[in-house]
Amino acid sequence: QVQLVESGGGLVQAGGSLRLSCAASGSTFSINAVAWYRWYRQAPGKQRELVAQISSGGSTNYADSVRGRFTISRDNAKNTVYLQMNSLKPEDTAVYYCNLWGVGRDYWGQGTQVTVSS
Repeated sequence: QVQLVESGGGLVQAGGSLRLSCAASGSTFSINAVAWYRWYRQAPGKQRELVAQISSGGSTNYADSVRGRFTISRDNAKNTVYLQMNSLKPEDTAVYYCNLWGVGRDYWGQGTQVTVSS
């Protein structure tokens, strides 16, 4: 089994920056079997949306709404994935969730609140 612990959320003014972290612990075998490391977000009254993802090989993809402002990265030695968020906007306000996905594996963190004030 794999446990994910997210951190780094908080309250920031528009135009500011935050860095989210997601540390994975547990089964090394399961962590190594992960194909995609993802950040999702869910705003009140809206569906959960994929924000960014990075593959085990290092390929990245971003939602159109965050491309150029957010950067996803990984530290394999620490089993940690990051989401650097710059030029934050009020519409980025949401609970952000870390997700690790592989064949037969789908792990979620508890979520961390990001609030951007105007």
